[in-house]
Amino acid sequence: MAASVVAENIFKTYKGSDVPALGGVSITIERGQVYGLLGPNGAGKTTLIRVLATLLKPDSGQAMVEGLDVVVDPIGVRTKIGLGGQYAAVDEFLTGRENVEMVGRLYNLSKAESRSRADEVLERIDLVDAADRPVRTYSGGMRRRLDLAASLVGRPEVLFLDEPTTGIDPRSRVDIWELIEDLVSGGTTLLLTTQYLEEADFLADTIGVIDRGLLIAEGTSDDLKQTIGGVVIELHVPVDDRDRATVILREMVDSEPMFDAERELLVIPATDGSQSLIEVVRAMDTASVPIMDIQLHKPTLDDVFLSLTGHIAEPSLPDADATSEVAR
Repeated sequence: MAASVVAENIFKTYKGSDVPALGGVSITIERGQVYGLLGPNGAGKTTLIRVLATLLKPDSGQAMVEGLDVVVDPIGVRTKIGLGGQYAAVDEFLTGRENVEMVGRLYNLSKAESRSRADEVLERIDLVDAADRPVRTYSGGMRRRLDLAASLVGRPEVLFLDEPTTGIDPRSRVDIWELIEDLVSGGTTLLLTTQYLEEADFLADTIGVIDRGLLIAEGTSDDLKQTIGGVVIELHVPVDDRDRATVILREMVDSEPMFDAERELLVIPATDGSQSLIEVVRAMDTASVPIMDIQLHKPTLDDVFLSLTGHIAEPSLPDADATSEVAR
């Protein structure tokens, strides 16, 4: 299978910053595949999207989209791609149809072709009934679907979606997931950034985890889950006993337990399954550390993210690196 998107050792540092937004990131996306890029706010996700979409020049490294260099031939690349950002980039005073037709004209389509393709994509995203209403009357989910329609009107071979379901209701999120699956089944290559880990788990063929401008892990969802063991133990103890419990767990697994601050849980791999859980219970009982709750379960991408980055994933407000790009 041929590569559709290739980024090799991409570096980018913003003016006035001593810390690289991208510190040498390399990824390869095969044609017709979904690559999910996970990372906290400010990790570099949006910066990489902007480099690949020709909106930002890297300081060094090379990026290719469908065989075209994003720096050498940005115009050629733009004929191959569609881009959907974190927030719906639509004109509230135009109708949905007018928004999509306008983007078609920006792709240098004729007026008739823009109208024809607008009808096609509006049908595809189930917005035909609302197509002639002003966008200011649309719900958040409808606006995101319209933004996606605009990114599709040029029939892109490669689609970049930067947190496409941020801030919308669960029903609309599932609708967009289904649309993405339909696009990919038709041959579209997709790079998706997200902080909804279940989204990456559901959609992505390959997942990359980026933190502080570095790609720190890559693989299938199952591959990444295996990096922290087949099963984990989650332990909830009183705050005053947490330090003692941490010391006990550290000695048991010979490594630092993870701490899920949102749920106030200590997390360790259960190398021997239920036997490991019994040993933890006995150790806490011997040390007179009260257990408020304890669970044994298979790891999720949330566990992987916590293990790799040291904190849980949080759905975005404006992504920190995106904000810095706008400011500059």
